[in-house]
Amino acid sequence: MSSILIKNGTVVDGTGAAPIQRNLAINEGKIVDVVANPDRVIDAEHRIVSPGFIDIHTHFDPQLCWDGLATPSLEHGVTTVVIGNCSLSLAPVKPDGTGKLISMFQVIEDIKKPTFDAAVPWCWETFPEYLDFIRGKLGVNVGALVGHSAVRAYVMGKASQERAATTQEIDTMCSIIAEAMSAGALGISSSYLDMDEEMRPVPSRFAEIDEKIALAKAMAASGRGVWQVVPYIVDIEQSLDNIRELGDISLAAGIPCSYQPLLGSGGRAVDVQLQALREQHERGARVYGQTMPRTFDMNMRLSETSMLFYGYPSWKAIMDLPAAERLQKFSDPATRRTLVDELVPRESGVFSIAQMRVGDVYSEENKTYQGQTVAEIAQAEGKAIGEVILDLSLRDNLDTEFQLRGVVNADQEAVVRLIESPFCHFGASDAGAHITQFCGTGDTTYLLSHFVRDSGRLPLERGIQCMTSELAHDWGIRDRGTLEAGQAADVVIFDADKVAITKDEFVDDFPGEARRYVRRATGFDHVLVNGEVVYNSDGYSETRPGEIV
Repeated sequence: MSSILIKNGTVVDGTGAAPIQRNLAINEGKIVDVVANPDRVIDAEHRIVSPGFIDIHTHFDPQLCWDGLATPSLEHGVTTVVIGNCSLSLAPVKPDGTGKLISMFQVIEDIKKPTFDAAVPWCWETFPEYLDFIRGKLGVNVGALVGHSAVRAYVMGKASQERAATTQEIDTMCSIIAEAMSAGALGISSSYLDMDEEMRPVPSRFAEIDEKIALAKAMAASGRGVWQVVPYIVDIEQSLDNIRELGDISLAAGIPCSYQPLLGSGGRAVDVQLQALREQHERGARVYGQTMPRTFDMNMRLSETSMLFYGYPSWKAIMDLPAAERLQKFSDPATRRTLVDELVPRESGVFSIAQMRVGDVYSEENKTYQGQTVAEIAQAEGKAIGEVILDLSLRDNLDTEFQLRGVVNADQEAVVRLIESPFCHFGASDAGAHITQFCGTGDTTYLLSHFVRDSGRLPLERGIQCMTSELAHDWGIRDRGTLEAGQAADVVIFDADKVAITKDEFVDDFPGEARRYVRRATGFDHVLVNGEVVYNSDGYSETRPGEIV
């Protein structure tokens, strides 16, 4: 490792302190007070120098098997990603259990089986073995959560989705958690919401409170650990019950709990959830909501995957087929009537296919429809919603893009209140998941460009603090999050006037039958991980200094 002097920059150190003009010294991967003869000097004049950003909710678990950079996260200043969310991790897993994990990832995170077949080697069984596999390949730091559903399936098999665990099974699960924490795991993720490939509740949803507390205590015995969950977001009263149970787990095990997502979509939901979180803190529990800054927009193409079809069995069955078979099925006149009859528009739902607008198209005939909603086209042409989707898609070899914009998390006033709340964390990006529908990476850039610079709703020092030290402290990510001496040298150098997200790109750079949306960034000059430049304005370096944190 070399020594580096970053000079002439405006340092925002992550603590919430005001920006200050000073140099920053790095030696052997750590922030130091001074370096006498640096191997390299970086001139950061007219630039902000801050700690690297932390993304606490991603699903890069499979992607890290072939892409240790977790692209495009580093391009947005993210130097640490937390994986293993939503009760899913790639370990522990028995050789005959990989199919179950793949199918849950495919349904819950929209990561296809062909991608796993092409690029995930399954050369591990235990959680420590998985961590050993990705170590040494990382350009980004990784905090790894152990998936509660994965642990349950490993210990209980099919019974994990049928009943509560026995005392002996709980003890076995606790041993697995203790082993994972000893190897460097960051905590446990669970879920009150998710369903598997057969639309059955995932294993974690069958766990009773004694099991959850036992696992949380086994985790806490390591001296750190966070319990992260997906609440039952479709019902506010059940979500509030989830928060109360998290308070019980937090108090019983002495740990922080994270609740994802808490969205700013207007109405009473924001206020009642914030009040519920406040009540838990007043009783001494540490329960935090996770909120994202962007409107939760998404795209849909019949050539890819889409969570929007989970409630339509005939459509979903075809979407699960390989691409060539899918085109044949959607083209079949005998199947068309079933599909059209089934796709009844959900006008009142926030994820209404009828209200999606036509985006990118590829045939000349479809160009006239760009910008129109599916409902508008259906009304003008006297067609059903399903007919419009099929007709446009078949003309484009199933690649017609349908866009949902400005619906979910669209109340920006509520979003600011959530970001500023002492009971919420900046997170919920879902980066690495649902890649054929949106790119979760880029929230850090959006916060800096929109909420800090353009709207002025957040001071720069507060915006950086909520992406760095606040998360590092509450999540037990040690030695990171500030630019104080002795901290790991995860550093971002950027032009505050130019940071921006480029237009979404739909690219073909993913293994298996998958393409993905990516959001690039402008304005980031250098991104250092553990004192080494991994990304700069010229692109990625060859160095891979990332660590398990």
